[in-house]
Amino acid sequence: SSQEQAHCMVMRINLDCNACCRKMRRILLRMKEIERHMIEKQQHMVTVWGRFVPADVAIKIRKRMNRRVEILEVQELGDINGHVEQIPPPVLAHPVEQMPPVQAQPV
Repeated sequence: SSQEQAHCMVMRINLDCNACCRKMRRILLRMKEIERHMIEKQQHMVTVWGRFVPADVAIKIRKRMNRRVEILEVQELGDINGHVEQIPPPVLAHPVEQMPPVQAQPV
């Protein structure tokens, strides 16, 4: 079934502030079909890996973020004769948002 097919999907979403990025991350973490995600704030790109129907995920995100979601690319991840290969890990272990480092306040 297409529901079980593993995908990697890259979307363009305008994430202009850290609060938007945090909201986006919360939404992605709540979606059980998404196994891994990467938010690139500067490029306005969100990449997700997992077993999902790409259009359904894009629609859910659009509804919850209330923003235009543009699907840039969808890759099906190797499903060779029923054997699903491991989803390759993204280069970054954690989604990185360009947040300024927290400065310790002098007491």
